[in-house]
Amino acid sequence: MRLPRTAHTSRPWRIHEIAGDFTVEDVWALPTPGGPDDLGWLVRQIAEGISGGVSGEGPVSRLLFAVRWKLGALLGWDEPGTGTRVSFLRDRLPADLREQPQGPDLGSSPFTSLYLRDDEWAAEMDNKTVHAVMHIGWVPDGSGGYRGQMAVLVKPNGLFGTLYMAAIKPFRYLGVYPALMRSIGREWQANAAKRSAH
Repeated sequence: MRLPRTAHTSRPWRIHEIAGDFTVEDVWALPTPGGPDDLGWLVRQIAEGISGGVSGEGPVSRLLFAVRWKLGALLGWDEPGTGTRVSFLRDRLPADLREQPQGPDLGSSPFTSLYLRDDEWAAEMDNKTVHAVMHIGWVPDGSGGYRGQMAVLVKPNGLFGTLYMAAIKPFRYLGVYPALMRSIGREWQANAAKRSAH
């Protein structure tokens, strides 16, 4: 379920002090019901999906991802940013976050873990179109349990990045996010027994 931006901005996340100049593009409630200490399971699940190249389910979603990555490779969109914009966010981390675990290794994916806390994890990606942050929080669900919450924060790279973000918006909402939510929920349920055994 898509949430208002305030579902992210109203919480005392540490990402606000690091990426305050980024725009909160999307906020989603994740279908991952759990207990107060289950963020680590969600982080591992998402990290395995990112590093393993999992890109959702279904032919439409796979086609959208395939087209996007092919265009990105042909046009050089996914090459690292030029460094003329903001520095990497990991360079902005305050001392206490630098001393904590950074988070999982995301392999050859374009994302790099920034930091991991008991209730939030952030990873960044920088390419020629956008500098982006994926923020995963662990929040009360209003009925005595907890669930994941994903926010995507962006800083487009110039006019091209702004136009690119506008152009892909319909595809994100129609194909990418629905498939991603289903995939996350299905894997979370599949791993329920493993979580309960610990």
